[in-house]
Formats: sequence, C-alpha cells, structure tokens
Amino acid sequence: MTDTKSKHDQTYTISQIADALDISTRTIRFYEEKGLILPKRTAGNQRIYTPRNMARLKLILRGKRFGFSLEEISEMIGMAAANLNEVEQIEKSLKFGDTKLKEIKERKKELELLEQDILATRQKLIKRITQLNREQ
Repeated sequence: MTDTKSKHDQTYTISQIADALDISTRTIRFYEEKGLILPKRTAGNQRIYTPRNMARLKLILRGKRFGFSLEEISEMIGMAAANLNEVEQIEKSLKFGDTKLKEIKERKKELELLEQDILATRQKLIKRITQLNREQ
C-alpha cells in the first residue's frame, strides 16, 4: 500500500490482501477463479487489488462465516447479475438472510429435540446402572 496515493488510488498485492484478511493467497485466487473478485493486472500480469476488491473479499468472507454458499454470495454482492442496482442487491441479501435465519431456527429446534432425547436416554441409563449396582 502506498501512502502517497489517495484512498481511491491505493492498490495492494495479493500478499498484502492475504495478510490483511488472514487468508491464503490460494483462497483469493480461488475467489477470482469463481468470478467473485476481479483484480486488475499489470503489464507483467501481476494482480493488483483495489479497496473495492478488499471490500468484496470482506463481504465474501462474512457470507462464508454466515454459512452462505458461494453462489448465494455471488448473487448478494451483485456478481451474478451485473445489472442489479443497490436496492435490488440489498433486497436479495435480505431474502437470503431471511432464508438462512429460517434454516437456523429449524436447526435449533432439531438440536433441542436431540438434546431432549439424549438427556432422556441418559436418565434411563443412569437409572439402569443404579439398579444393576444395587443388585450386585
């Protein structure tokens, strides 16, 4: 990163991006292969990343942390349909978020039922082992 450039003109190498976001350069290249980020190239074909690329990578990583697929992330950040405006992009993100929240609530219910089943089985096993120990 060069301090003499304005924020708009700042560029980063793949290593600087990887270090800043604590990810591997391979991960960055993978997201590029998937079309999620589009870095510029020097005449020598070296990748040059902009603050916009950095912001997109942060969104991708956040989306992965929230459990979204790369296809969903692509749609949310506007890569799948280049003609999406910001309102449409936000609406699409909200839709995906609502779907993910519904999945989480369903999974929580399943986990609560599983917990109840395990606790009930545990109680039965404790009762049985207590009976067996008394009989000895």
